[in-house]
Amino acid sequence: MSETTLEIDKAVTVLKLLGDKTRLTMVKMLDSNDCCVCEFVEIFKASQPAISQHLRKLKDAGIVQETRRGQWIIYSLNKSSDYYPFVQNILEHLPNQDYRIKELEEQGLRISCE
Repeated sequence: MSETTLEIDKAVTVLKLLGDKTRLTMVKMLDSNDCCVCEFVEIFKASQPAISQHLRKLKDAGIVQETRRGQWIIYSLNKSSDYYPFVQNILEHLPNQDYRIKELEEQGLRISCE
């Protein structure tokens, strides 16, 4: 497998995961910001278990990775994943989501799990 070509089955897996609006938005946000579950809960007005489920699916596929910082877990894009160039290519066609993080900062809710 060359560095720029994914097997069709693997591409289908990624596209199915990113076919969900919440997950696609999360991945786009993680393209420029690392986030914790609490921030996604606030942004999407969804339950913590629902957000964790989305993140677990993305993590299981290797699209995102987690890093423990103190008592909380921070999510970021997994840039060493075989999928990363493919995911990056998709993200280039989407509108920037940084305004969502700015809104959180303005509300004083950025990294609200501290």
